[in-house]
Amino acid sequence: MKIRVLLLATLFPALVSAAPMKLADYMALNGPAPLARVAYGPAPSQYAELFVPAGGGPFPVAVLVHGGCWTEQFGGIKQLRNMADALVKRGIAVWNVEYRRVDEAGGGYPGMYQDMHGALEALAAQAPANRLDLDRVVAVGHSAGGQLVQWIAGRARVPAASPLYRTNPLPVRAVVSLGGLADLRRERELIKSSCGRDTPELAGVPSAARPDVYLDTNAAELIPNGSHTILVTGELDTISPPRVAHDYAARARAAGDSAEVVILPGASHYDEVAASSPSWPLVLASIERALAHTSNAKPAVSPAAR
Repeated sequence: MKIRVLLLATLFPALVSAAPMKLADYMALNGPAPLARVAYGPAPSQYAELFVPAGGGPFPVAVLVHGGCWTEQFGGIKQLRNMADALVKRGIAVWNVEYRRVDEAGGGYPGMYQDMHGALEALAAQAPANRLDLDRVVAVGHSAGGQLVQWIAGRARVPAASPLYRTNPLPVRAVVSLGGLADLRRERELIKSSCGRDTPELAGVPSAARPDVYLDTNAAELIPNGSHTILVTGELDTISPPRVAHDYAARARAAGDSAEVVILPGASHYDEVAASSPSWPLVLASIERALAHTSNAKPAVSPAAR
């Protein structure tokens, strides 16, 4: 682990030359307006923003899911527009997803997960008109959004009796989790200390019909699912420390899935999502590498465009 961080610092010295980003830096992030804003439900937070590169396509797609401790308090979709702009310049279309959080009507369980279904169904509907290649989709989530995109990868394994079950969901086999807090069962104490969230807010309340609330909400219960997950974490991340990424990757690999860990030298929880951060080259490389694992993988952009 220390050897890998030192190697990355040697190869990318700029990664350790800047001060780690703070929450205020993250909250100030923004980017250009999207090509379109598409509602996938009636609630104010049920929409996604579409960004499409110039050219004829078809384009690979990055589904971005923001973090913020599952609450409205710490930003939302706006902060990830900076990443969307950087990805579009690499020839990758972006579907930037907003969703109902625990302090919004209908948020938490089950609405937050149903919003992931709705957002991906809306993406599929937008694909033909916008030249989107649904065989090349990577889900990229930060913090709380990391939990949601890791859940997306396994949603086909949700029990049929669950309100979160869907038939034939759009497959998402490539995931990049940026400081994600995905293992709701094993990391519940960290989730409480880092974000102040309790299990019922994120996984619902046990009942006779659903005695184990983690079976349909916890990404770690929905493996193996055939996904390739890249867990990217800042070396100095205190909200989701590197140990979390290593533990989840080990569990995924033991179950038969493919997973790898990338540690960003000298980076905080907020450097993970800033295209202006020195960490961005490693984050971008992780997203493009994840896309290479999707079916019928093709280069995101032509060599000349690089």
